[in-house]
Amino acid sequence: MTPTDAKRPLQLNDNGQLRHFLSLDGLPRTLLTEILDTADSFLEVGARGVKKVPLLRGKTVCNVFFENSTRTRTTFELAAKRLSADVITLNVSTSSTSKGETLTDTLRNLEAMAADMFVVRHADSGAAHFIAEHVCPDVAIINGGDGRHAHPTQGMLDMLTIRRHKGDFEKLSVAIVGDILHSRVARSNMLALKTLGCPDIRVIGPKTLLPIGLEQYGVSVFHDMTEGLRDVDVVIMLRLQRERMQGGLLPSEGEFYRLYGLTTQRMALAKRDAIVMHPGPINRGVEIESAVADGDQSVILNQVTYGIAVRMAVLSMAMSGQTAQRQIETEYAAEEQN
Repeated sequence: MTPTDAKRPLQLNDNGQLRHFLSLDGLPRTLLTEILDTADSFLEVGARGVKKVPLLRGKTVCNVFFENSTRTRTTFELAAKRLSADVITLNVSTSSTSKGETLTDTLRNLEAMAADMFVVRHADSGAAHFIAEHVCPDVAIINGGDGRHAHPTQGMLDMLTIRRHKGDFEKLSVAIVGDILHSRVARSNMLALKTLGCPDIRVIGPKTLLPIGLEQYGVSVFHDMTEGLRDVDVVIMLRLQRERMQGGLLPSEGEFYRLYGLTTQRMALAKRDAIVMHPGPINRGVEIESAVADGDQSVILNQVTYGIAVRMAVLSMAMSGQTAQRQIETEYAAEEQN
């Protein structure tokens, strides 16, 4: 769980632009900021009567999901379609791999479809990196979540949410609460927050759900909600990853909620204008009280909206030979002339 920059050359081209988007590990602050700025530009598209721009017209985006996720799959589909790409979605978990086909076999069959980009979600950590290392040179790979390793687009949509609601990262205290051990979202968020200059990153959870070596991410570790939530600007609650747990890591969900659930009383420990986030789906009464999830400080639904814009940004930047921001301006200018 040690962050390194070993994967950076695979993700970037010679000009430092996105080639693949596999992890936030090792990506520079300037690139993360460009993703956020580009996503901001795309938020306007969602407010239009016709919610499309022609940036990826003629391109084919193939969503390859070896692991189910309705929310992530749907937002990637919407993002690609709003960029005018042709979209194919394959739920591989119920087809080829269940019949004994290897990941390499599946990759070669997908390449034969002549797609320009694969969005890959897989239960095994490192699967997206493996595919990126073996795919044709002109095909881009986007990691839609791999095992316990990374969920980079979720990390960036969380950063966009924070930036739009709280502003400058360099003045913020952010708490990430819950099952850190099994959460790829937590890893991506810690890396992004550190890169973007957040000075106070806190992780809160029971010892059994906190991995060894967290301090290497520049975070402070808390086992008590009262101490960890005091005066924070942002609270990011995580979903309990039941499907990834092995052994008796928790006595019960009721006990977890009693000690680590985000209630109205615990939320009062944070700053009065603090925001509450959750990657979804929410387990009400396990991770968070309904009154908090649906309250005025919750920006959980905003995260979904921002997620489409962030995925549009990543898809366009990975497919673009020039910076996506410049291409957006060119396309918008052409539309206005027509």
